[in-house]
Amino acid sequence: MKATLIKDNFHNGRTTKQLKTSFANSYSTCIAYAEQQIVGTARALSDGVCNAYIVDFWTYSEYRHQGIARKMMEIIIEELPGQHVYFFTDDSVDFYKKLGFTEQPTGLSKVMGKWLVNVSSPN
Repeated sequence: MKATLIKDNFHNGRTTKQLKTSFANSYSTCIAYAEQQIVGTARALSDGVCNAYIVDFWTYSEYRHQGIARKMMEIIIEELPGQHVYFFTDDSVDFYKKLGFTEQPTGLSKVMGKWLVNVSSPN
């Protein structure tokens, strides 16, 4: 996964172990394959009751516009009934609007300490 993310310029610096931990600790995950190669990822973080956040949503550039992203989003959202689902992106906004997402006027974020340096996911 890491090598493919790097090749497609979607890697955010996580080690292989950190990627594995991120996906293992998710509420829901979806990984798309074509010819034994990863071509898409999606995962949801959720409290299982009312709030969920979709992260690591990506389709390999060579496989875009083939319905992979739409199917992954459908699979993830099906597992989040009754929840407010938040998805942060500034890419392909019109596509996500077609899937029922609406733009939110504001949001805030903060990295605690140093990015990717933490006790729960060591290198």
